[in-house]
Amino acid sequence: MTRLPIPDMSLVVLIGASGSGKSTFAATHFEPFETLSSDFFRGLVSNDENNQAATPAAFEALGFVAGQRLDAGLLTVIDATNVQPDARRSLISLAREHDVLPVAVVLDVPQSVCIERNSARKDRTFGASVVKRQHDQLRRSLKHLGKEGFRRVHVLSGADEIAAAEFVREPLLTDRRDETGPFDAIGDVHGCRSELETLLGKLGYEITRDAEGRPVDAAHPEGRQAIFLGDLVDRGPDSPGVLRLVMGMVGAGHALAVPGNHEAKLVRALDGKKVQMSHGLAETLAQLSTETDEFRAEVLQFCRGLVSHLVLDDGRLVVAHAGLIEKYHGRASGRVRAFSLYGETTGETDEYGLPVRLPWAEDYRGAATVLYGHVPTLEAEWVNGTMCLDTGCVFGGKLSALRYPEKQIVDVPAAQVWYEPVAPLEGRASAPAASAGSSTRNPSLLRIDDVLGKQIIQTRAFGKVGIREDNAAGALEVMSRFATDPRRLVYLPPTMSPPHVSSIEGILEHPAEAFAAYRREGLDRLVCEEKHMGSRAVVLLTRDPSRFGAPMGWRGAVHTRTGRPFFDEATTDEFLTRLDRAADTAGLWAELGTSWLLFDAELLPWSLKAGPMIREQYASVAAAATSALPAASRILETAAGRGVDVADLLARTRRRAANADAYRDAYRRYSQPVTGLDGVQLAPFQLLASENASHLGRDHAWHLAVADRLADADEVLIRRTRHVDVDLASPESEAAATEWWEEITAAGGEGMVVKPAAGLVRGTRSLAQPGIKVRGAEYLRIIYGPDYLEPANLARLRDRDTGHKRSMALREYALGVEAVERFVADEPLWRVHQAVFGVLAMESESVDPRL
Repeated sequence: MTRLPIPDMSLVVLIGASGSGKSTFAATHFEPFETLSSDFFRGLVSNDENNQAATPAAFEALGFVAGQRLDAGLLTVIDATNVQPDARRSLISLAREHDVLPVAVVLDVPQSVCIERNSARKDRTFGASVVKRQHDQLRRSLKHLGKEGFRRVHVLSGADEIAAAEFVREPLLTDRRDETGPFDAIGDVHGCRSELETLLGKLGYEITRDAEGRPVDAAHPEGRQAIFLGDLVDRGPDSPGVLRLVMGMVGAGHALAVPGNHEAKLVRALDGKKVQMSHGLAETLAQLSTETDEFRAEVLQFCRGLVSHLVLDDGRLVVAHAGLIEKYHGRASGRVRAFSLYGETTGETDEYGLPVRLPWAEDYRGAATVLYGHVPTLEAEWVNGTMCLDTGCVFGGKLSALRYPEKQIVDVPAAQVWYEPVAPLEGRASAPAASAGSSTRNPSLLRIDDVLGKQIIQTRAFGKVGIREDNAAGALEVMSRFATDPRRLVYLPPTMSPPHVSSIEGILEHPAEAFAAYRREGLDRLVCEEKHMGSRAVVLLTRDPSRFGAPMGWRGAVHTRTGRPFFDEATTDEFLTRLDRAADTAGLWAELGTSWLLFDAELLPWSLKAGPMIREQYASVAAAATSALPAASRILETAAGRGVDVADLLARTRRRAANADAYRDAYRRYSQPVTGLDGVQLAPFQLLASENASHLGRDHAWHLAVADRLADADEVLIRRTRHVDVDLASPESEAAATEWWEEITAAGGEGMVVKPAAGLVRGTRSLAQPGIKVRGAEYLRIIYGPDYLEPANLARLRDRDTGHKRSMALREYALGVEAVERFVADEPLWRVHQAVFGVLAMESESVDPRL
């Protein structure tokens, strides 16, 4: 077999005369959907694969489909004759447009064989002259395919070579996703060897020196890798020394490197091309002139071999000298390399004669972290998940590195000003404006297009979650008019699904169905928590208001599932002051080493939030029913006494009257008057996060223990959450939990929530439900109405579909988890808000609100 390498992200162009066997060849070596045949597209647009008049329309359709595939990063094969330069030129342009490599595969079959094959096909009406013309065009093209722009050309001559061909798909040189680190990304060194050695030492690398004492390698005892972000040379005192050390590290596998614009210019100079001897190049060439010819050759080979950018850690990290917009990640083209080396400029220069650069990082919305250098700044700061690590060492600033994935900055000061900057360093500390008079976006501000329209949000826990355009529009009004300031809105809790309908007669919900659901997910350790009849509340408590963009004295927020504040400012402050004292008494501040706490909880009583709804909806129904039905019963009793046959109607009316009394009693249990904070209680059941730590991975026993400590500190404000552990491998344990639920609901309690004991956990198929609520029969009377247990009504309710509700619960939970994780990781506000907003948008989905 002849092994032919092709990039796994490329446009493969088959070239050969009609009858050369391209379609058979493509079917042998490529997947069905990878090959786009011109014949097939002619058939699509004209119902006749041989209709040459349909060729322009066919290639227009083919080009569109190919573009969609290339946008998705899929290898695409074009099956057409492609013997004419114009046809190939359009395909090369298509590859460049989508930043993939064009590859030519030529099937050079003898003319006589092609003619013979065509004559045997009844669908081919053209004569041998056409094949001869195509064959001549092919022969004239063979020498020029590389010059036309094909990055690889494979010519297979004759049937034997074609039969022996085997393609080997290779990742692009930029694709290093299998390398996961940990890494230490180092900004522009610019010949500052001494500072580089100091920084490597501070990072924990052990430097190896040659017989002359020159550093030639540096290895980390824990296996970390350095990443050099380009501009190793020029301006500084020892560019050869920096190159010797970095080349040694890269050669030994202790480092990776991408080229900077100064390396690109050095390559041209060493190649003997005419370049301007500016910005320190003259000094570098002078320093290299004292080195050996062998060393200069090694430098040229090393710098020339550096690829534009690297995609690392399964796509989560991208490094490029001048940064890289998302659509260029993992792509290969001249413009991708140019952006990686120089960034994007307007073509103008500022008052210092420096290029005016477009602030790409201000608009960056990619999931990958992007690390880069190129434009010196005073401090390395995050902008939308990107960081510039060029802190101007050669200009007297410092040499900076970022530990990844820890995201910890390590730096060392410059020994001196080695090169006077053209522009003051402090004047270039932030991203420059696109042009004179324009303003750059503050990364802490939100934009409406961050959340409007159809959204696809990547989550750690559940993968991609889609947000419909109409749902986003509805959520925007709620968020903009009623919700807490987005800087302080870290989390919105998910909806919660009930279990499947119970098979027990006369019951709609029962714990057995919740236990069965988790058993199907392969989980056996559960916890059943008492379901408080209150309102879901998120409580943010802080001692550092600046972390949330708030003024001094601001203590935090207490908001609903839709982000609306529960209290006025004065009551909120009083509530959080008491909670702060309880957290202090419980030792949480000191134990967690934090300045803020984020709780998921229930706020009681229910009437605190639902008072108007109780009065206007439930009380009015109960008042009408408890007045009208007893009166109707009395009238029917009178009629029965006179001999009228109303027995069935009387019995039904009496049952309805009893149901109305039960309905009234059910909602009254949860309606208590509240004045200020008198009668208000918080039942926290999960401490979501604190400074630098998400606690979503902790088991529920830990969270409930935290809640108990708070209750010990202030039993008036904090209500405990009773709970029972369940082992599904033990029928006795399951029966005991069911009995506990029966006791709670018989005493007027709402019910319980069944959760995986481990908290955030995956089941056999996907993320496990965070909780399944199992409500008691009398509580459900509030939800479904006084007469819901009547046999005919209950029969209808048994047809309720909980599938969509369960799906919503999982997706909202994943978004909530994502919001917390992003906030803890100090990601940009828009990234946190995107996930929080997604939860609110999903609440607009059409689903039975009674579930």
